[in-house]
Amino acid sequence: MHQLNPVTEQIQISGIRRFTDLVAKYPDALSLTIGQPHWPTPQHVKEAAMAAIEKGYTTYTPNRGLPALLQAAHAYYGTKFDLDYHPEKEILVTAGATHALDISLRALLEPGDEVLIPGPAYPGYEPIVLLAGAKPVYIDTRADGFKVTSKTLQANITRRTKVLVLPSPANPTGVAYTREELEALAAVLQSTGVYVITDEIYSELHFADGHVSFATLPGMRSRTIVIHGLSKSHSMTGWRIGFVLAPAEIAQQMVKVLQYSISCASSISQYAALEALSHGQRDAEPMREQYRQNRDMVVRALTEMGLEVVVPDGAFYAFPDVSTTGQSSQAFAQALLHEARVAVVPGDAFSALGEGYIRLSYACEEQKLEAALARIGQYVARRTAQA
Repeated sequence: MHQLNPVTEQIQISGIRRFTDLVAKYPDALSLTIGQPHWPTPQHVKEAAMAAIEKGYTTYTPNRGLPALLQAAHAYYGTKFDLDYHPEKEILVTAGATHALDISLRALLEPGDEVLIPGPAYPGYEPIVLLAGAKPVYIDTRADGFKVTSKTLQANITRRTKVLVLPSPANPTGVAYTREELEALAAVLQSTGVYVITDEIYSELHFADGHVSFATLPGMRSRTIVIHGLSKSHSMTGWRIGFVLAPAEIAQQMVKVLQYSISCASSISQYAALEALSHGQRDAEPMREQYRQNRDMVVRALTEMGLEVVVPDGAFYAFPDVSTTGQSSQAFAQALLHEARVAVVPGDAFSALGEGYIRLSYACEEQKLEAALARIGQYVARRTAQA
C-alpha cells in the first residue's frame, strides 16, 4: 500500500474548527468562537455580484485578477495605507488571505528554511509552512504583551531563517504594532536576508488611528509581502477574495503558484470586490466602531471577573488568561460550554504558547455579548469559590 504524505498526516484540523463542531451539539449555547463578522455583506456589493451574473461575467479571468480590480486595489490600499504597488506587476488577487499566505510561502521557501511565527498564533500559519517543507519556529511573545520585540527577534534569527510572519492586528490577541515598534524590528532585519510577510487582514479594524504597514518603512518594501483581503473589512468571508502586494520579482514567481493552484479567483467574487474597493471605502467604519465598543465591554467584564487580559488594539478578539481558575484551556472551554452554554476557543488551538488562555470573538450583537459575558462571569465565580 502506498504511503500518504507524512506531513499531511501530521497536520491536524484547526482547533478552532474542532471546537466549533463540538458546539453544534449545544444548540442553546452562545458561541463566541469563529472570526466571522456578524454584519451582512454591504448591499451595494451584493448587487454588483448579481449584476455580474446577469451580464454573464462567469468565465475565467487573468491569473493575476481582473485588470480593473488590480487598479482598484492599487488605489484603495495606496489611499488607505500608503502602499504603492504596480497594479499589473506587483498585485495579485487570491482566493482569500489564507490562499495569499500559501502562495507567498510556497514561492519563498525551500526545505530546511525556518519561518518565525509570533506565538500564540493563528493556527493556519504552521501547516502552510510544513507543507512547503520548511520549519516553523515560534517566538514566545507572552512576556511582551503578545508582541515580538527587537530582542526576541534577534534571539530567534539563525542562518536558516527565511521568513518572519508578522500579523497586525493579530489573531488571537488583537494586538497591533506601533510605528516605533515596527522600526525597532526593521533595524534588526536590515542586516539580514529575512523576508517579512505581513498579515494585515484586520487592518481596517484597527482601533487606533493610522495603521502602519511594515512595507512603508525605509528599506523594507523590497523584502516585504503584504497580505490583505475583504473578509473582515467588508464582511465578505465566504466570497474568498484576498490580495498579495509584493515586489515585482517576487510577484512574478508567485503568479505561477497561483496559476497552478486555482487558475484565478472567482470571477463573480472579483466583480463584487471591484465594487467594494471602488465604492465601499467607508464600509468598515460602522463595524469598527461597534467592535471598539464591544472590546471595551469585554475588557471591563473580564477585569471585573479577575481575569487578566491584554487590551486588544484591533480585530475582534480577546485572549484572557484563565489559568487562575486552575483549569487547562481545554478543560475551561469544555466546562464553560457544558455548564454555562458559552462557546469560546481553547488557547492551545493557537500553539502550545496559548495554553492557559481562551479566545473569545466579540464580533456579535451587543445583547448576545452581554449575555455571554454574564454567563462566563458566573462560571468563573463558581470556579473561584471552589478553589
